[in-house]
Amino acid sequence: MSKRDTSSNAPSTAMILAAGRGTRLRPLTDKVPKPLIEVQGKPLIERQVDQLAKAGIEHVVINLHHLGHMIEEHLGDGSAYGLRISYSRETELLETGGGVVNALPLIGDSPFWLLNGDIFTDFDFNQLANELPERSLMHLLLTPKPSFREHGDFDYANGWVTSRGEPFVYCGISLLDPLVIKELAGAVSGAFSLRDLMFDAVAKQQLSAQIWSGYWIDIGSEEQLQQARDAVLT
Repeated sequence: MSKRDTSSNAPSTAMILAAGRGTRLRPLTDKVPKPLIEVQGKPLIERQVDQLAKAGIEHVVINLHHLGHMIEEHLGDGSAYGLRISYSRETELLETGGGVVNALPLIGDSPFWLLNGDIFTDFDFNQLANELPERSLMHLLLTPKPSFREHGDFDYANGWVTSRGEPFVYCGISLLDPLVIKELAGAVSGAFSLRDLMFDAVAKQQLSAQIWSGYWIDIGSEEQLQQARDAVLT
């Protein structure tokens, strides 16, 4: 993979959401946090850190809760991967939205990439948007609804999410602006889902997106875990 041109507009920071309990994969996740589950010879989150480093990311923020010490012990300060890792520790699980808001002091004020810690993909992060389009509140990576998903998330046309719908699912990869997130979250505190903010942005026709059709799976069940382990990536 070629290294991305790290221009002044390109994000240098990414956040990985890694605090969840992974209850659908119990009892495996009683002893191992889901992001540390090994797929094709490497833990999910380690593969993600490698992918981000190859795309020019210099700083990764990871939120921690369930067995978070194991993730921190495995990844360390990030120097082994050619970047810096900071940890946002949650005494109570804050869900995706609360987790991002809680980590903003570590992220800073510049746009950043966000990804879920339980996805396995061959997506090239060099292809992810560097800037939010005008009037966009968030920018999502979408993929055509895979067979293992019963329902989709969104409809899409010409660079924008047009409504909630069936054709596409959110990949758990996005571009966010901390200043926008602060404004959207407003007085909300504690645990809340980032999807609530996404759905509000859809209603305002302010949710941009791009479509990607390569290999992607979120590890939400034993069957999906096995599919990831059996996948042949290009």
